[in-house]
Amino acid sequence: MKASASRTPPQNIEAEQSTLGSMMLSAAACETAAQILTKDDFYRPAHQTIFDTLLTLIDRGLPVDLITVCEQLDSRGELDKVGGREYIASLIDAVPTAANVEYYARIVEEKAILRRLIDVSAEIHELGFSESEDVTSLVDRAEHMVLQVGRRRLGKEFSDLSRLLHRAWESINHAYQNKGQTSGAPTGFEQLDRMTNGLQKGDLVIIAARPSMGKTALALNISVNCALATREPVAIFSLEMSSEQLVHRMISSLAKVDGHRMRSGYLRDGDWEKIVQISTKLEAAPILIDDSTDISAMAMRAKCRRLKAERGLGLVMVDYLQLMRWHRIVENRNQEISEIARALKGLARELNVPVIALSQLSRQTERREGNKPMLSDLRESGAIEAEADVVMMIYRPDYYKQREARLADAEEDDDGGLERPEEPEGEVAEIIVAKQRNGPTGTVKLSFIPKYASFENLAYIPEDA
Repeated sequence: MKASASRTPPQNIEAEQSTLGSMMLSAAACETAAQILTKDDFYRPAHQTIFDTLLTLIDRGLPVDLITVCEQLDSRGELDKVGGREYIASLIDAVPTAANVEYYARIVEEKAILRRLIDVSAEIHELGFSESEDVTSLVDRAEHMVLQVGRRRLGKEFSDLSRLLHRAWESINHAYQNKGQTSGAPTGFEQLDRMTNGLQKGDLVIIAARPSMGKTALALNISVNCALATREPVAIFSLEMSSEQLVHRMISSLAKVDGHRMRSGYLRDGDWEKIVQISTKLEAAPILIDDSTDISAMAMRAKCRRLKAERGLGLVMVDYLQLMRWHRIVENRNQEISEIARALKGLARELNVPVIALSQLSRQTERREGNKPMLSDLRESGAIEAEADVVMMIYRPDYYKQREARLADAEEDDDGGLERPEEPEGEVAEIIVAKQRNGPTGTVKLSFIPKYASFENLAYIPEDA
């Protein structure tokens, strides 16, 4: 804490003493305080040392009382530094009961937050006068610093392996006890969830395809399914389509009403009933749409931070990556895309949510026999592949067959030949999981219905059935 020469930083020594005293009276009080505070939340260095000692005893499964605390401090040569046995005893005598430990701990926490806020304000003050950064970067950095104030474990730099192993064991045991359930955000597609175990927190998920393959449709289907299943807010950044167009797509996809009929007004009997039912269902989905056409990665991150702080956040979807811009001038487009991909990965890590980013594939796909996409087709930058935790690519064989048929029919029509074939009701689409940092790769087959712009599950037999 950078104390002023004339002003004492916010503190409450009595609350610190009462917290420590309560912890030495009750094991439950120790657990309560440990969930609220870190040692850096205490103003007095002696209290930081005592609190750290109490946590050490808890971690070792030892009793926490006057004798064990003094013994532990003495073995580390710190007993006299904190005031000796007499001071430890006075902490216990200061509180008649441990019942109010949470109240005391919250006071300590509040004072610590105020001290951090003062420190951050001083740092921002110095940054402003230094003029060493461009304004956009400075504002983003300042906002990040302020939002970090008060977050748990702010000063933690390393995690002890023994504690991490315990958490890992709990995670493995939870998965064992809940076989078949996804640990991440559900996509709504059974085979895809089976392969990925859901979209994991902190992951950057790339959905890549050539134009008209259904990137937006798949991402929207996943976003809606996730929002309805988890009831956690889903943020959609649409740089290509307006919010109204996206909502029309959602309704068409879920209501199974032809999108063209919706746009032209030629609805059939029963369409209105479907639209009303689905609209009512969608009203319960916590989906927020930003259709800014010129948003930077930094502005997007700032909006997501605020959303998570105010309402929570379960998933972010960006349509699409190549339409985003970097807030600074860079040497070339590849470098810009690299910076954007890195920023999106940073966003996923910082907010601990999955981020879906749509990406175009290069024309190389069209030149390849069979037109099946590959990782090397990711357009403009290998950094997209490097930063991504999961890369999914959409491949619709029937799309290319229909395109060839239309071209052939066009040639026939020039000679007064055949009529153009109608678009099929549905087709099989392959979702190629070309990269998965923490899981298998492979292909998942879904049904795609073009007139609804909708992906659906296909019936399948489990591998171990």
